[in-house]
Amino acid sequence: MRRWMGIPVAAVMLTACVTINVYFPAAEAKEAAKEFVEKVIGDQAPAATPQAQPSDGGKPGGSASVSRPGLEWGQLASRIDWLSLAGIGSAHAQSPDISIKTPAIQAIQSRMAQRFDSQLRAHFDSGALGFASNGTVAVRDASKIPLSDRVGVNQAVADQGRDSAAVYREIAVANNHPEWEGQIRQVFARQWVDSAKGGWWYQDAGGGWKQK
Repeated sequence: MRRWMGIPVAAVMLTACVTINVYFPAAEAKEAAKEFVEKVIGDQAPAATPQAQPSDGGKPGGSASVSRPGLEWGQLASRIDWLSLAGIGSAHAQSPDISIKTPAIQAIQSRMAQRFDSQLRAHFDSGALGFASNGTVAVRDASKIPLSDRVGVNQAVADQGRDSAAVYREIAVANNHPEWEGQIRQVFARQWVDSAKGGWWYQDAGGGWKQK
């Protein structure tokens, strides 16, 4: 019995030397990027609602509840979260959600959405513009932009790129991890493409243009 009682003590002593690192929460970042991007682009179809699975409780052939014998101490010990008992959370538990609700981020989002609708959307539809691989907007084919509009469109593209860079930086800083800026940019770069309408253009990793 004394041999088993020493296990929790040893586990606690070992965890005292563990440094818990907060990892980049890629899944949370993707959800935040999707919410942000689709509000800028707009016109996205709503996601399909999953159908509820029928329960087989009480039906013939349904699975019945089976009582299990008590666990041996060795099995029980393997299921206990000793880190939690010691007051030390795992790295996964420590990872924050990605917040995009600060006034600065929402102000940038509003500007980008307004600019996209009023100055950029028509040129995405024509194929003149596309999403660049670095998470910004780029001119793909200037010949598709009327000569009288080119100065205005080029300025809008530059402004959209500047706001994109600002929002990636602001999201990282707002979540207390400025070192995440590059990773956030990569997540957003993929999301612009994922949320793009069919027929719009985007750059692949090698810089080549492809049509969605």
